[in-house]
Amino acid sequence: MSAAHASGATAPAGTTRPLGLLAVVGAIVSFSISYALVKWAHTSGSVIAFWRMVGAAVLWWVVLVAWRARTGAPYPTAATWKRVLVPAIFFGANITLLFTAVTKTSVAHSEFITSLSPLLLVPAGALLFKERPDWTAMRWGVLSLFGIVIVLFFGPAKGTATVGGDLLMIVVLAVWVGYLLTSKQVRAAGVDTLDFMACLMPLGLITTVPITLAIDGDELWPISGRGWFVIAVLTVLTGMVAHGLLAYAHRTVPLATVGVLQVGQPALSVTWAWLIVDERISIAQVPGMALVIIGQALFVVTSQRRIGPAAGTTPPMPDMSAH
Repeated sequence: MSAAHASGATAPAGTTRPLGLLAVVGAIVSFSISYALVKWAHTSGSVIAFWRMVGAAVLWWVVLVAWRARTGAPYPTAATWKRVLVPAIFFGANITLLFTAVTKTSVAHSEFITSLSPLLLVPAGALLFKERPDWTAMRWGVLSLFGIVIVLFFGPAKGTATVGGDLLMIVVLAVWVGYLLTSKQVRAAGVDTLDFMACLMPLGLITTVPITLAIDGDELWPISGRGWFVIAVLTVLTGMVAHGLLAYAHRTVPLATVGVLQVGQPALSVTWAWLIVDERISIAQVPGMALVIIGQALFVVTSQRRIGPAAGTTPPMPDMSAH
């Protein structure tokens, strides 16, 4: 990690660093395999989320202590902890509810529901960050919504999807958008990647612990060997690598660009689910999946044609082309 990266240096407004784009791609690949691993563990999703959060918090602080010992830089201040609190609350709830929902519905339903996040992020960017999207892009959002209807209602007769799991994924979608928006504000305030992640993981337990206790408190221990293996892999793969890459990319990649790149994640997740847990999709769902991916890509690209700060205003944060 270079000094520039550790300090959270920001690229000039209007630019997107190649390393930021690579970071988003790496995060997407890491996230895509996590759904299948959670199902393969045969362990409660909320329990996996709890131990993954604990493990990630420990690992991020090991990295932080090592980095501070090397550079002599100060540890996160009280102000930093306070700034990270709100996104951490969203984050802890997101991880716990997400892992729970994945065990109650299919990976295809889980991924394609959460892939609708750009439909919420683009209007939010206009409201909160003074961006000026091309609102005619909303027609492509309707195309994606139509595709989601096909995916949800034409699954295999003996599939793993449930109405309760799908409804929970809608809640997950809302909480994830809240995390992305609030974390972008924190990163724009100058909190560097390492401090952000080191504060995010332990603070996320504020919501992870009560949700886990309410859902599966009696299953926190003991856990099977397979369950511990999945927890260890997810702790490193998503708790460290994926979220670290995403937090790094937030400084140099616009929210909408992340949306464009992320349209491929559902297809990757469905592939992993087929390979790891033999989860199938029906032929009737394929057109819907295609509509979602095409609609999302066109929606995000079109909405960004006029993105920019409103006249006479100063952007409240660095330009980012990812969501």
